[in-house]
Amino acid sequence: MTEKKNNTALKILTGILAVALVALSIYTIKFYNEEKENKEILQKEKSVIEDELNELIVKYDEAIQENEVMDQDLVNARDRISRLLDSVKDNEANLVLISRYRREIGNLKEEKTRLFRVVDSLSAQNQMLSTSLDSTSVALQQRTKLSDSLKTTNQSLSTKVDKASRLKVTSLKGEGVIVRNSGKIVENDNNRRIDQIRTCFTITANDLAEAGEKNMYVQVYNPENELVGDGIVIQHEGGTMVYSASSKVYYENEELDVCILAEANEDKLLEGTYKVYVYNDTILLGTASFTLK
Repeated sequence: MTEKKNNTALKILTGILAVALVALSIYTIKFYNEEKENKEILQKEKSVIEDELNELIVKYDEAIQENEVMDQDLVNARDRISRLLDSVKDNEANLVLISRYRREIGNLKEEKTRLFRVVDSLSAQNQMLSTSLDSTSVALQQRTKLSDSLKTTNQSLSTKVDKASRLKVTSLKGEGVIVRNSGKIVENDNNRRIDQIRTCFTITANDLAEAGEKNMYVQVYNPENELVGDGIVIQHEGGTMVYSASSKVYYENEELDVCILAEANEDKLLEGTYKVYVYNDTILLGTASFTLK
């Protein structure tokens, strides 16, 4: 009787083990298939990212061929995209890298929108100047008896065009600083010690510019193309832009020295080269770079 019971128990145990083995096999196969499917999805996402970066490079190449004034800024932006594309190609796809690349592509697309808006503005101004010069040329041909007077008018128009009416900046400089409790500001290039980014520049004298209160904005990008600062969102007529810091200044057509401080988040203060952009409303006035060690 005891032997019979032992045989029965052995059969039951064998059955349980067989069921467990089958369940384990099913789980292993399912896990393998899911892992394979996830890898395929990540690889497809990587290919999509490569295609988007290649498309951005093509658009920048076209813009560089058509524009001369903004060539260097466009070339720098295209080079950053090329470096990111090389990184995507060299690294195996995983969720962390895909998320990082998606974030960087978002920053690059925002920068493209900003730069191309400036390019479009310059192209429109050039078209207006060309139309104005064509009109002047026709008037000169039709009124040969008043040639001396028209020459004087044309010279006056050319002078105004050369001066332009929008603001211009010089001596643009970005730097890391420490703000003491006393209010004293000390320059420092150690990324672990600074607490703010200071951007200083001089608005040049311009008799043709409209005097009054001006909205000045600053964008600071770290070596990873992340915006450093307060993240000020401004709704302009042409769309929304995000800035690191802002300041209102009163301009009286004379030279005006301006410094703007941007709060610096510790996690975004990296070693390397930083890029600074200065705007009057949506108009880009100048760019500069600086390095933190």
